[in-house]
Amino acid sequence: MPSDSLERLLTELEESKRRFGADNAVRLEKLLASAARRRFPDSDSLIRFHEALLFIRAYPQSRAILRLADNLLASFDERVERLRSKGEDMTPFDYIENSGIAATTLHGMYSYGIARWLAERHRISVEIDWERLEKKERLGTHLPRLVPLLDEDSLAEVNIPYLTWIRAAKNRRTSDLAWLIECLEKSPLSEKEKSTLYDSLELWIRWEMGDSRTSRTKNIRAPRRVFYHREPLIRRGEVLLAKELNSPLPLEKLSLTQGKSILDRCRDTTCVRYRELYGIAYGDPSTVVRGDAGRGVEVFLWGLPPERRLPLRGYHAGFTLKNGVPINYIEGISLFERMELGFNTFYTFRDGETAWVYAKVLRMLNRVTGATCFSIDPYQLGFNNDEAIESGAFWFYQKLGFRPTRPELERLAQAEERKLAANREYRTSARMLRRLSAGTAVYEAPGSGRGDWDGFHIRNLGLAVARRMAREFDGSAARIRAASSQQVARALGLSIQTRSIVARRIYEDLALVLMLVPDLGRWKDSEKKAIRAIIRAKINSKESEYLKKLQNHARLRKAIIALGS
Repeated sequence: MPSDSLERLLTELEESKRRFGADNAVRLEKLLASAARRRFPDSDSLIRFHEALLFIRAYPQSRAILRLADNLLASFDERVERLRSKGEDMTPFDYIENSGIAATTLHGMYSYGIARWLAERHRISVEIDWERLEKKERLGTHLPRLVPLLDEDSLAEVNIPYLTWIRAAKNRRTSDLAWLIECLEKSPLSEKEKSTLYDSLELWIRWEMGDSRTSRTKNIRAPRRVFYHREPLIRRGEVLLAKELNSPLPLEKLSLTQGKSILDRCRDTTCVRYRELYGIAYGDPSTVVRGDAGRGVEVFLWGLPPERRLPLRGYHAGFTLKNGVPINYIEGISLFERMELGFNTFYTFRDGETAWVYAKVLRMLNRVTGATCFSIDPYQLGFNNDEAIESGAFWFYQKLGFRPTRPELERLAQAEERKLAANREYRTSARMLRRLSAGTAVYEAPGSGRGDWDGFHIRNLGLAVARRMAREFDGSAARIRAASSQQVARALGLSIQTRSIVARRIYEDLALVLMLVPDLGRWKDSEKKAIRAIIRAKINSKESEYLKKLQNHARLRKAIIALGS
């Protein structure tokens, strides 16, 4: 346990990091200098110090404070190693809210896309953690594809020494993970089959942070210009989404090399925190765009390559840096002007300018994709999510201008707002927050059609296709895909003979839904031409171009909303 004096120092540091002004800057500098001389006797106190340092690095109050924070973070691995050498309990470093600190070890289960990236980028520091493997029988199912004659053993014997087989088959200088990934990459399996096979093994990966710049302690990008906070932070009540969505936001298209570097940094950022998004694992580095939001905030966004795209919706992922420090990650999944938005600020930075940064992220998404209707999933509001209930996530969005799409929940929210206005001491109960978070919330920018998307769910389109498959094609996916492809081609005047495998799959996915549109063949030639351009954009262009072409087709928008509502 920390001494009373250390506890007092940490508490003062945590309070001072959120206060701003010349007097506080002097005080904070003295507190950091004092903390730099202290020894931390346990994991919990050292973690508290680490999180305070990261926040101060993202929201520095002076050059001297920035320099102190950088120096303390640069040598932080020595403090962690000192704890380990004393035999202190290191378990707290592996909790999701603390993971990824320098000189610690991660134990995570990652998808094939991320495992492949880890084996390539962090070859020396990552390895399969065989001791955590629970379903060893799955090795017997899949490894014979990669190791000759292994099924002679696995099909007829018990207690198969799979590790002996693996280590006999690989070069001794190659890690088990790198060997497995290389075997899969060289196999004739499709990309999806490789992913399915690897993911089914449920392998744990051990990742040694060491003193590398991969750890969240040191994963800091040199900002073009540091923004020093000498005045109080922007509060939620000062943020107006309608105003921010019309504010200037300069965009910069990054080169392929720059895009790869940003994607690598984002993967480092999320993976060391045991977080993973499809769009981060399989992002397209050629589409990375940077937005300069001001106040030291940079927002990066990218789409997916054609072979990884969703059947109907456009997909964008990204993350935000504050003075070079990663503070959140982003996911936007769009159809026409409607975007289902995921926004996750890391624990360390939730005392910062979260609402203002959120508004800038929406502006960035609006600039890149044209989205004007932003939808929040119930989980993010608190549905089956205790963390969101504890943080009052529903009110965070409600006070920014989001509204429940279900009328009964909107009435309930309005009644709760009246109680809050009438009694300053009143607090919404956890039970009420769970009721309020049971449905989607939406923000419609000025000029958007209010309520147009309230009853829409993308799943309804898939279910409509599935019912048609059962009704007309005896449940055969191959038959409905072939029939829809041919019928839509005839209706739109398309040639489908020379398409690549990826292009044909993308077209067939779209055709399954287009075939549900009543009297498509009798639409105007100009409307059919616009749909052909939409299909070409989905196959060949950036995801943002596909979305903007969708947004220009009013008749198709109306038909899709009707089918999905």
